[in-house]
Amino acid sequence: MTAHTHPLTFDGMYSTLIDDDDTPCSEFSQYVERRGAPIGRAPRIRPPAGPYRQATVLLTVLCLVLLVCLIAVASHYKGIEGETGEGQTGRQEQEVNVTSLEAALRHLQQENAELLAKLAAKANTAPPVVRTVAPPVRCPEGWLPFQGSCYMVSQLVADWKASQQSCQGDGGHLAIIHTPEEQGFLWDLLPRGHWNAYWIGLSDEHTEDDWKWVDGTPLVGGFWEEGEPNNHIDEDCGYMVKTRKLERVAVRSWYDAPCSMFLPFICQKVLGSMPNPPIAPTSH
Repeated sequence: MTAHTHPLTFDGMYSTLIDDDDTPCSEFSQYVERRGAPIGRAPRIRPPAGPYRQATVLLTVLCLVLLVCLIAVASHYKGIEGETGEGQTGRQEQEVNVTSLEAALRHLQQENAELLAKLAAKANTAPPVVRTVAPPVRCPEGWLPFQGSCYMVSQLVADWKASQQSCQGDGGHLAIIHTPEEQGFLWDLLPRGHWNAYWIGLSDEHTEDDWKWVDGTPLVGGFWEEGEPNNHIDEDCGYMVKTRKLERVAVRSWYDAPCSMFLPFICQKVLGSMPNPPIAPTSH
């Protein structure tokens, strides 16, 4: 005997199964009841939206991140290409500068070689210039230097004319005095005595009171003692006196006297007009 079960009995059992837990089946049952569809017709099930929505958002975020990375990588490579292009341009400019410098260097080397060749040719054609330096002029033994001249106070005595000849024999002349410095130098060479008088190269033997030096130059000023020259007894030659009296000074020490008197004398030689004295050989 086959037992027949009423459809409502299965329906109640199905509803009881659906209502026992909160599963998608209960949602589906409620959906059927709201739409009024018969229980036996299978509806088109919509997948729950929660998990898929999260997956979609996550996928979208990953896509955006990937897009940003791609953009960054593209920009990086573009910058590298730009830098590479600038580097190549810089290297090209450096190569151009090096080439210019090398050309300038070759030009200078060529000019230097030409100049050396000209100098060598000139050296071969022109005789070498030999410059000799004259040794310094020295005063002979017994002569003292002062302002370009050598002076010697003679111990011999002679008249004025013979004194001049003696100085000429030594390559000089009686002293010619132009400056106070020269007069003071000669005055200091003379010793003090009762009446130490020395001929100098001054006379007016040709024209009275027209005093001239032995080189023909006229006297300007002078260092006469007060009242001199006085031509007391036909006194035509000049001399210098240095006595024990300290009141007698260099700038007032000239007198005139007869040229025939015998006196020591002072000779002078200009340094540039005399030969160098011979140098005695030294023994080893």
